[in-house]
Amino acid sequence: MLNAVLCGCGAMAKGWLKAIAETPKLKSTVRIVGLVDVNPQAAQALAQAFDLTDVVIGSSLEAVLVETRADILFDVVIPAARHDVVSTGLRLGCHVLSEKPMAVSLEEGSDLVRRAEVAGRIHAVVQNRRYISGIRRLRAFVDSGVIGDLTGIHCDFFIGAHFGGFREAMDNVLLLDMAIHTFDAARFVANKVPLAVYCHESNPKGSWYGRDAAANAIFEFSDDVTFTYRGSWCAEGANTSWESQWRVIGTKGTLLWDGNDTFSAHRVVGSDGFLRELEPVDVPHLSDDARTHGHASVIADFIAAIRDGSKPETESSDNINSLAMVFAAIESARSRQRVTLQNRTV
Repeated sequence: MLNAVLCGCGAMAKGWLKAIAETPKLKSTVRIVGLVDVNPQAAQALAQAFDLTDVVIGSSLEAVLVETRADILFDVVIPAARHDVVSTGLRLGCHVLSEKPMAVSLEEGSDLVRRAEVAGRIHAVVQNRRYISGIRRLRAFVDSGVIGDLTGIHCDFFIGAHFGGFREAMDNVLLLDMAIHTFDAARFVANKVPLAVYCHESNPKGSWYGRDAAANAIFEFSDDVTFTYRGSWCAEGANTSWESQWRVIGTKGTLLWDGNDTFSAHRVVGSDGFLRELEPVDVPHLSDDARTHGHASVIADFIAAIRDGSKPETESSDNINSLAMVFAAIESARSRQRVTLQNRTV
């Protein structure tokens, strides 16, 4: 068994503990030995909700890690506290799995990557949107070459989300707290390197956010692939999926995904006429669904990496490339200029 301490006992922590409790392989591998929160009552309530009777509860992360001799730190704190929490875990010998975003600045993210390397510990990020069936099917379909070489990915995200709390006061709230999911998924599906971006942020009339609730971004990827993102967290009346709506274009056809269960793909079969003849193409289901269970799959990959010395897919040294996309988009929005991503990671 690997002993784990969870730091940050708010609403999101429930998803982590539920994934462990409901996944037999994780439940038999990970033992929660400590809960940490600035409000110990929140930690106590979480312990009671998940029947964690023998856990150490406290407000000092260092004290709980030392007392429990934890192998793993699950970091579910608000972004502003992330650097201190992850640094403490790595310094005390823990492997760390963090909520996204991995840092509130690229400089802090790069520092955490270096700290993990020096400590000889794994630091990975919960990019759980990679670990769903739809995204895996998109990647497999693109890799199959059925619609030719990839030329573009275009994503729409429009949801009227009334969170309350810290998000409604955040700067760059859509890009930093939500768009990173789609940015990371697009980078995964394309399997290309992000090179540059032009982005425009706004806070639409009627927004209940302090600022930056909407964004439009155009990314240049390697091999002349374009990725565009249109999004808003204060768009009422026609919510998209939380996974965005996707249009994936290749040299021979196009794949559409509504972000839920509907896929549609067509490729060109004709060689004459103003609009060439198309044929429908099946989008196969996955033969292996091991990496399609969201949080449970992310945690399982993280645990497997600790066990066998491999690198988890969302290790911070790779995930920082998704974070770089976010901060380049933010910089572009502020400067109203195209921003390159060269030399922005470790």
